[in-house]
Amino acid sequence: MTELVPAPRSVQGPMRCGAELDEDTTLWAAPGTGTTERWLRSTLGSALGLPLAPGPGYSRNSLRLYLDDTLEPEAYKLSVVADWGVEIRGGGPAGVFWGAQTLRQLLGPEAFRRATVHPGLTRGIPHQVIEDAPRFGWRGLMLDVARHFMPKDGVLRYLDLMAAHKLNVFHFHLTDDQGWRLEIERYPRLTEVGSWRARTRFGHRASPLWEEKPHGGFYTQDDIREIVAYAAERHITVVPEIDVPGHSQAAIAAYPELGNGDVVDTSSLSVWDDWGVSRNVLAPTDHTLRFYEGVFEEVLELFPSAFIHVGGDECPKDQWRKSPAAQSRIRELGLAGEDGLQSWFVRHFDTWLTGRGRRLIGWDEILEGGLADGAAVSSWRGYAGGITAARSGHDVVMCPEQQVYLDHRQDGGADEPVPIGYVRTLEDVYRFEPVPPQLTEDQAHHVLGAQANVWTEVMEDPSRVDYQTFPRLAAFAEVAWSDLPAPADRDFADFERRMTAHYLRLDALGVAYRPPSGPWPWQRRPGVLGRPIEGAPPNV
Repeated sequence: MTELVPAPRSVQGPMRCGAELDEDTTLWAAPGTGTTERWLRSTLGSALGLPLAPGPGYSRNSLRLYLDDTLEPEAYKLSVVADWGVEIRGGGPAGVFWGAQTLRQLLGPEAFRRATVHPGLTRGIPHQVIEDAPRFGWRGLMLDVARHFMPKDGVLRYLDLMAAHKLNVFHFHLTDDQGWRLEIERYPRLTEVGSWRARTRFGHRASPLWEEKPHGGFYTQDDIREIVAYAAERHITVVPEIDVPGHSQAAIAAYPELGNGDVVDTSSLSVWDDWGVSRNVLAPTDHTLRFYEGVFEEVLELFPSAFIHVGGDECPKDQWRKSPAAQSRIRELGLAGEDGLQSWFVRHFDTWLTGRGRRLIGWDEILEGGLADGAAVSSWRGYAGGITAARSGHDVVMCPEQQVYLDHRQDGGADEPVPIGYVRTLEDVYRFEPVPPQLTEDQAHHVLGAQANVWTEVMEDPSRVDYQTFPRLAAFAEVAWSDLPAPADRDFADFERRMTAHYLRLDALGVAYRPPSGPWPWQRRPGVLGRPIEGAPPNV
């Protein structure tokens, strides 16, 4: 019986005899497998005290890495041969790397530590052959660092956690009303002013509690280059999100001319210290367009991702309705009111990004005004936006809030810290299905994959992020990777059995996950108001 998470496609064996890894085990890596070779020595070797010195191929007591063009790019075949060694074949460099993640799990929880606790020990692996490949090409995690900033080392740690679960897209939510986290050299006030707020509400916006101290931080451009390079070594693509035209009060506080100054005194605005959606949105002016084109020019230099996320969601129209300048622009462009103005704003950057060889992706509100052919949709309000996108020929990433928003509470008990939204248990996430049955086979090909989203309004530190994210991210990873049956037919009992071993891996990694029996006393937040919603979430 295998204890792997996510579950592989097939396992032959394991048998009682097998291969051993010790201080004399050598590592041979074919050209093109360098990322895995480096990772094995620096991470697995450090954890187990194995030098993994270079050695020849086809030798006993060796670990060998190959590329095999008969496999899909992210597929792998891991063979443990008794009295011989371990061989990992991948259809591409990523496939070899994912095979190495499986090898790590086979070696036990000590393989997930940063240094060896039992030096000199020989590690045995039973004789077996594992063949595996992902169901989806987009297996994503979105991390909101705008509401609560996560320092660079924490981001790198989450990239390691993603790699350990074979997730390959990191959606980096960098800007919002409550903070701007990315250094833009031509607009220094975005971080000088926009990266910090004077105080922070503690709990949901109904809470009377405040943390009366400044909160903030940002990533320098070299920080971003490091994050992107670190992710690439782990075959993870970083997709940045710069929100327009809503969720922009931090930018307006830094540069008041970006706001609707004919309606409100934008020079008096500060970075928002509350939760929810600010009414202060970008003005639909040529100056605003040129400003954000400058922002995106620097974004494109930093992030090689084919996709650039522009938000495009939750844009209140109050100021535009009252703004003579906005109303003049609506008439000038012949738009259908303020909704048309939002669509015009998004389509401008759709065209701008397409002209530079990139693809726009945004939250599902961007469908409302029509999109260029290459644009993609993050379906967050439910399945409906994704269904509409796929039927219209647009690619879609399924991330419905009712299913995979990990800020939603994990249990209905009174001890659950700052309870938000519907109860979404480990089993609920395990039974999430990214492809809705309403799609035809051809339309379903537009579902690039799925993504779990971590919004951090009520996650004031990394341990709170861990608690909300794990263990449910492990269930999500299996949904995105493994070829599972229909939700009702999935063997959750077997997943729970495998999670017994996986919790030990998370312990070794130092993840402050929610225990199956409920939160530890120090994980609770008694008296801090949340926003629980009772009953089952709508399947929309």
